[in-house]
Amino acid sequence: MNGLPMIELTGDTFEQGWRHGRALRDAIAANLRLYADRFERELRLPLQEVWQRALRYARVIADQNPNYAAGMRGIAEGAGVDFAAIAALNVRYELFYQFFREYDKSITKPDGCTAFALLPSETSDGHLLLGENWDWICGVRGAILRTVEPDGHRRLVFTEAGIFGGKIGFNSAGLALLINGLSSTDDDWSRLRRPFHVRCYEILSARTLRAAQAVIASEERAGSANFLLAQTPDQVINVEAAPAALAISSCSGGCLVHANHFTDPAALGIVERQIERYPHSNWREARLRELLAVRPQSLAQVQSALRDHVNYPYSICFHIDPADPPEERYETVASIIIDLTAGVLYATNGPPCTNPYLQYTLEAMQ
Repeated sequence: MNGLPMIELTGDTFEQGWRHGRALRDAIAANLRLYADRFERELRLPLQEVWQRALRYARVIADQNPNYAAGMRGIAEGAGVDFAAIAALNVRYELFYQFFREYDKSITKPDGCTAFALLPSETSDGHLLLGENWDWICGVRGAILRTVEPDGHRRLVFTEAGIFGGKIGFNSAGLALLINGLSSTDDDWSRLRRPFHVRCYEILSARTLRAAQAVIASEERAGSANFLLAQTPDQVINVEAAPAALAISSCSGGCLVHANHFTDPAALGIVERQIERYPHSNWREARLRELLAVRPQSLAQVQSALRDHVNYPYSICFHIDPADPPEERYETVASIIIDLTAGVLYATNGPPCTNPYLQYTLEAMQ
């Protein structure tokens, strides 16, 4: 498998979206086919209903963040696809997690990501190092976006083709974002709160950790999610966000690890949905914590940890369970490591056990 494509984006957000749509039009078409199939077969949600919900959300996004809305319109025009379809991709986090609320009949879903951060005191070269395996639907097409805003602010991020702005990456203020999917019985997309991907865009547009944290904390949310934030030279915080409650933590012993479960849901007054056949989120978190306990950690050691197969296929390097039907299969779609001190991102296109880490830099556009 080849590496993730990298797209250079400049101009206002509509132009950024248009360039994104034009450069990734084949990948966007593939993602739309994949998600349309998942919406219908896995979520049992008719596509007409998906488009209606997406357009309802898009009208709210136009007020919440006009720049993001312009970016979605640019992608649709650049890729030559209906705006409703692009809007559905951009709010797919809310629409997919609604499935667990409406159709949960003991159906199990592996939705995993395993993330970490290591302070400079814990790495062999004294750099702030963080990363994650992003586990999601098999076949989803991703890309790296290197963006220069009109005011000179730059971002280097991973995104799904068709989703504006990016969700895992860092910016020229030395601020980085990792994410984990979470779920609770309080999640409800119809609240139409600022969507997950809009928040990711706003976090990666922030200049300070406080401003990034405010994006999460300043208003309630439609659904649950975890945000791991870091900024050079040595700041790391983790924000578990339920719709109406937050849990904020930091590194312990110079390290922070998070997967797809709340650390203490009872303390937040919420109930997590039981969406795993096995407790593999706990397995992955405990295993990565164990592997990162050896200090100092080098880049090669971190890469090795993200290739780990203990508890296969529900391992840190997540693989398809052949017992699952094809429309319910998940795996590690991309593995991403950020050397925030050096301003370098390493990423694989697929599971890291069989795909090499390629290097992407923020500074190449200067």
